[in-house]
Amino acid sequence: MTQTTESVTWLTQEAYDQLKAELAYLSGPARTEIAAKIAAAREEGDLRENGGYHAAKEEQGKQELRVRQLTQLLEHAKVGEAPATAGVVAPGTVVTIAFDGDEDDTMTFLLASREYASSDIETYSPQSPLGTGVNGKKIGENAEYELPNGKKASVKILEAKPYS
Repeated sequence: MTQTTESVTWLTQEAYDQLKAELAYLSGPARTEIAAKIAAAREEGDLRENGGYHAAKEEQGKQELRVRQLTQLLEHAKVGEAPATAGVVAPGTVVTIAFDGDEDDTMTFLLASREYASSDIETYSPQSPLGTGVNGKKIGENAEYELPNGKKASVKILEAKPYS
């Protein structure tokens, strides 16, 4: 699990190890594999009409972007558990909100980095409009955030508990 505060991303040891292993693979064996694909495609001839070459170069670009993302994330990561306070919305908490004061229209989500979003629970980034609006609020407080169309929406915090 990851928790992001302003300048630090908190990672569990397991999450840190997974990301470190992914970075090691992408920086080593995966780079060798993609270089071999590009070399093989280059030997096929005219690069302007070589679909395999262009696909391999695109794959290489995506792979290098992921390497940069992982490098930056791990440089600013702290391993351990961030202090989590039940009752206050913070990265790493499971939040239940009610829309526009309608206690029956609720939604529960994890406020955390999307690095480890799972299918078990919807995940919202602390930097998202909703995440920014609810972050730091206490149970019972109202939060306002901006919708993509520029209008404001209001939600009430019903529950905030550490993710487990």
